[in-house]
Amino acid sequence: MIEYRLLVDLEAVVELDNLPKRDRSRLLLFFEKLRSYPEHYASASERDDRGRRIDIASHAGWLIYYWTDFADRHVKILKVLRVTGAWRPIGRKK
Repeated sequence: MIEYRLLVDLEAVVELDNLPKRDRSRLLLFFEKLRSYPEHYASASERDDRGRRIDIASHAGWLIYYWTDFADRHVKILKVLRVTGAWRPIGRKK
């Protein structure tokens, strides 16, 4: 197993910093899981303006947007958003 290095965008860091400790800890533990198997946790994906695949993971009421840089062995967390209401990936049935 190859561990990826985890990089977190400043926007996501600010969001995490504003969370209660319990929520922040829960998300940080999930980020650690992403380091080991980033492709395993993607619930959906989209393309950014450069054409890169941005994966979206759903965890504990949050959407985590990230991309895996295979060449550099990095998982790059771009943003975290709190889910309001029901969210399901497009194309997947409940």
